[in-house]
Amino acid sequence: MKFSKPGQILLATAVSAIVGLGLTSCGQSNTIDFLYVTANKNATGQISVYWVDQESGAISQIPDSPYPSGGQNPVAEVATPNGKNLFVVNRDDNTIVDFAIGTDAKLYPQKTCNTPGTEPVSIAVNTAGTQLYVVDTYAPAPNGQAAYSETNPGPGALVEFPLNSSQQFSSCTPVANGSQSYWPLGNYPGGVAVAANDSYVYVVNTGSIVTTTSPPTAGVPVVAPTSGAGTISGFSIGSNGALTALSGSPFEAGTAPLGIAVDPTSRFLYATDAAQNQIIEYSIQNGGVLVPLNPGTTATQTFPVGITVDPRDMFVYVTNYTSGSISSYNINQANGSLSSNATPTLPTGPGSTCVTIEPSLDRFVFTSNFLQNEVSSAELNTNTGSLTTDQNSPYPSAAQPTCVVAVPHGNHSQETVTVVPTGNN
Repeated sequence: MKFSKPGQILLATAVSAIVGLGLTSCGQSNTIDFLYVTANKNATGQISVYWVDQESGAISQIPDSPYPSGGQNPVAEVATPNGKNLFVVNRDDNTIVDFAIGTDAKLYPQKTCNTPGTEPVSIAVNTAGTQLYVVDTYAPAPNGQAAYSETNPGPGALVEFPLNSSQQFSSCTPVANGSQSYWPLGNYPGGVAVAANDSYVYVVNTGSIVTTTSPPTAGVPVVAPTSGAGTISGFSIGSNGALTALSGSPFEAGTAPLGIAVDPTSRFLYATDAAQNQIIEYSIQNGGVLVPLNPGTTATQTFPVGITVDPRDMFVYVTNYTSGSISSYNINQANGSLSSNATPTLPTGPGSTCVTIEPSLDRFVFTSNFLQNEVSSAELNTNTGSLTTDQNSPYPSAAQPTCVVAVPHGNHSQETVTVVPTGNN
């Protein structure tokens, strides 16, 4: 999704902290995870880095934070499965920057690659750590035609970069699709998710410019249709990384799908619909084909954006941008359908965007709150899925935090978590 500066906020899918983060501090001896938060208020983007305390989930900013994002307007990020690299999307520069993650959480820039299209908005990596997927809002225009833009809408692009054995860029040359360096998508694509079995990759196509006011007033988003209803593009992944469109793709997906997540078993897919305030639910059939569940939708609060699935495959969490909250849902293990948790909603503050679950203990949930300039922390009850706010939450951040990613520290293992990116215009 795309967020504007004060005024209009454009959603095409879906931090630098102040020194002194509350009453609780955590040194590396108590650290289970590192937390990385992108922020785009400044002309040069920034990444704030935090330690996560293993007892409380409290976060403390490391001494050298924030770090430059390597470009302008960082809107999305993803960590590699080995926990040693962080890729950051700088939308206004059309760049992806690879950072090595030090044992002390510090970031070290390695390589910067450009995307073939413009305005990259989301990013994902496969479970094997061999392929990186980036979504451009606009694909390159055919020769002789004007570049695609909001005034000249055109298709988006899915770009695939190969990674080496260290899970870093092997080169800046994308995997080829015949004579093209990308796979075409629908208009205004948003979030991207890779199935945990590394067989399929999916991208939501909003098909519309989705807008709301900043700060929200009436709390009702307005959808300005440009090319029809929302869809999901699906691709199978070949042994050489080449993609093939799935049978039936693109699949219908409500009015304005923004965020997307696949469950850890690769059986179910969930997408947020910001216009209809709902989650759209699918089963993943043979060949990766998406089949809507029955009834296939579950209500959210206003303007659902980010979505993630609990690594234990028991719960789903959704950030509601306008309502300023995170909603909790139980997953029916037999058919994938969702039902509201016993304590379904936790306030986070207006403008909640990304949501992630720390991958070491799967006990703490974090959200970036774009309008409040904060990061929220909550503890997850692993039996019920309910959330309890960390007593020191929210934590200050630089203005306009866009996304949040957690990386395991030390010997802690990493679970597969789908992160929904966000952006800013």
